[in-house]
Order: sequence, then C-alpha cells, then structure tokens
Amino acid sequence: MNNKNDLSNRINARYKTMSKGQKLLSAYITDHYDKAVFLTAAKLGEMVGVSESTVVRFASNLGYKGYPEFQSALEELVQGKLNSMERMEITYGRISQSQILSTVLQSDMDNIRSTLGEIDENAFELAVEMILNAENIYIVGIRSCAPLASFLSFYLNMIFDKVHLLNTNCASELFEQMARIDCHDVIIGISFPRYSMRTLKAMEFANDRNAKVITLTDSVHSPMNLYSSCNLIARSDMASIVDSLVAPLSVINSLIVALCMKKRSEVANTLEMLEKIWGEYQVYGSDEMDYIDDFVKLRYAKERENS
Repeated sequence: MNNKNDLSNRINARYKTMSKGQKLLSAYITDHYDKAVFLTAAKLGEMVGVSESTVVRFASNLGYKGYPEFQSALEELVQGKLNSMERMEITYGRISQSQILSTVLQSDMDNIRSTLGEIDENAFELAVEMILNAENIYIVGIRSCAPLASFLSFYLNMIFDKVHLLNTNCASELFEQMARIDCHDVIIGISFPRYSMRTLKAMEFANDRNAKVITLTDSVHSPMNLYSSCNLIARSDMASIVDSLVAPLSVINSLIVALCMKKRSEVANTLEMLEKIWGEYQVYGSDEMDYIDDFVKLRYAKERENS
C-alpha cells in the first residue's frame, strides 16, 4: 500500500544515523522537493554538493531498490502539491512525442493492475450493501472527478429511485442540496490529487448527520478518508497535465455491475421500459445517428448509375 508521506517518514526515521552528505540531501529534498523531482541522480548530487554515488547510496539506505524507485516515491510525495504546469514538465521531460500514446496507455494499464492487486474486496462488498440499503444516494465529485460522479449517477438512476448528483460551485450550495441527508442515506465522495476541499466538506457534513460515507480515492492516507466508513482505493497517477482516472472508472463500473446483479429484476424492468420509450419517441435513430432512409440510398445509387 503506497503512502504519500512514506518518503518523508523514511527520511525522518533515519536522519540521526545519516552521514553529512545524506543529511544535506535530506535537507534539500525536504525544502526543495518541487525541484528535486525533476533531477537525475547526478544533477541532484551536483545541486547539493555530493557525488552521484552518494545520492544512489542515499536512496538505497532509505530502503529503495535504486534511484528510479526513490524518484517515484518523490513524485508521490509532491503529487498533491504540484501545479498543472509542473506536472506537465515531469512528463514532457521524460518522453518523446512518438512515445506519448504507448506511455499513457501503459500507465493506465499499470494503474488498473495495481488497483486490482490492492483494492479491499471486503470494502467493495460493504459499499455495495451500503448503497443497496440507502434511502437516498448522494454523489459528489468536483473538477476532474465530476465526469466520474456524473457517470456513476447516470447508471445508478437506472437502478434506484433517489439518486442525487451534487452540482455546486461553493460549499454552501453543497449543504443546501444535502440539507435532508440523515442516517438512512449514503454519500459517495470521489476525489483524487489535488484533493477537493468541497468534497471533503460534503463528506464531513454527511458524517455529522450520521449518514453512511463511501470514498473513492487514491490512498488509505487520503484526507478524503477522514469521515468515511468505507474506503475504495484506486490508483491514480500524475502522468501528465491530464489526471489518470481510468482505474477509478473501472472501480465504478464494477460497482454498477455488482449492484445490477443484486437488483436484476428491477434493472430488467427499467431497461424494458426505457427501450419502449426510446422506440416510441425515436430517441435513437434521429438525433443520435445520421440516419439515411432506404429511399435516399436508392436515389443515390440510381444517380451514380446514370452518371
């Protein structure tokens, strides 16, 4: 399980026994983590005034297999603190234009693979039961997490009657939409670095009202877990200026499928009703597709024959 403060903890635990050079490295990394994350081992040593081999030994003494693993830990440390331009610089400084597609896709696959190995299946089953037993389901996701919240809300509305997607630009609006939340309800909060304070406030408010709180976030050490009783952890990386939310979406897909399996008859009835509505009002066929009827196709064929 990754701890975003793990590097800091390791430095603090070993600081007293470090050599003078290693203490200089510790001080530089602590004070200038936003710069250190961009540096190679040789460049970091040059900045601090120690040799490259000292930097490599420093990483090894902290328990990392090598400098690349240490640098990954450093990235995790600053993940929630870097701004968008700094995040973009990390990516563009490492890969060429021709490698972008394969690098991003591989990163997304790694995130899903890591999530599969780390997610707590008991927490997942608990989340399913909490949602099934709730009178009202509230969903909140801000900024880049808003599409995830909207996606989850769209499908839960096909399964349940009272699903509330919280749309807001300020905390006060959140509280107004949640004014009636109580112990019979559940809220699902979705947030990844940089974490949303509004989402955290919504979950705090729900917790104060004794509602069940489910979080979907990137770590057990995420501040989003402060008020939750059920934590779903999905890996998210700062691969570029774009947040990688493929793994969280996969967890959401799994939740939807699990809930559908629990409520098969209700879902079947809803889908049957929707199919009739879609057919009766031509929902698919006019606005969703560029439909060409047989008469137009036949006329087009004859015009080609005569030309």
